[in-house]
Amino acid sequence: MKDYKAYIFDLDGTLLNTLDDLAASVNYALGSMAMPVRTVDEVRRFVGNGVRKLMERAVPEGTSETTIDEALSTFRSYYLLHSSDNTRPYDGIMELLRELKSRGKLIAVVSNKFDAATKELCSQYFGSYVDVAIGESDTVARKPSPDGINEALRLLGVSSAEAVYIGDSDVDILTAKNSDLPCISVLWGFRDRDFLIANGASEFLENPLQLL
Repeated sequence: MKDYKAYIFDLDGTLLNTLDDLAASVNYALGSMAMPVRTVDEVRRFVGNGVRKLMERAVPEGTSETTIDEALSTFRSYYLLHSSDNTRPYDGIMELLRELKSRGKLIAVVSNKFDAATKELCSQYFGSYVDVAIGESDTVARKPSPDGINEALRLLGVSSAEAVYIGDSDVDILTAKNSDLPCISVLWGFRDRDFLIANGASEFLENPLQLL
């Protein structure tokens, strides 16, 4: 694979397996409002487009915007307290990040997870390996907007020609395209190979260390 100066990663489904904690937080919010809970597999299909879209998909059809807002607020509060109960880096991720840093590479994370949780999880699990962590906020539009990637490039001090984006979803493929970056899709995350190919993926990783 081509060697880059900067490696920009998605978070959920790429660096961290966050699915169980996301599902638990979704179901806590739903249960607090006497709504039917969702399976882990359903939550897997719902994630990828930010937390509001996650809750819009999780609540029963026809739920009012006001009620969705309330469910989202409950989700956020609970998730911030429980985001690492079961979350772990995928096998090989820590070795990958350690080796990239030893080679002098710059590392960023750009996620559709809300910004506070993105920064907290990156700090907790990856420490100084991650130079820049950016999530969705009032000033950074969620992917597939190029906002997060562009801000990461600015903070890292590199051009799009010097960077690559690595993610596990169709949203990541489109984000890379919108940001003028090549995209490498991982096969250990929340979407499978056939789905990724159908959405334009052309380069894959079967395990993290292949990136080296």
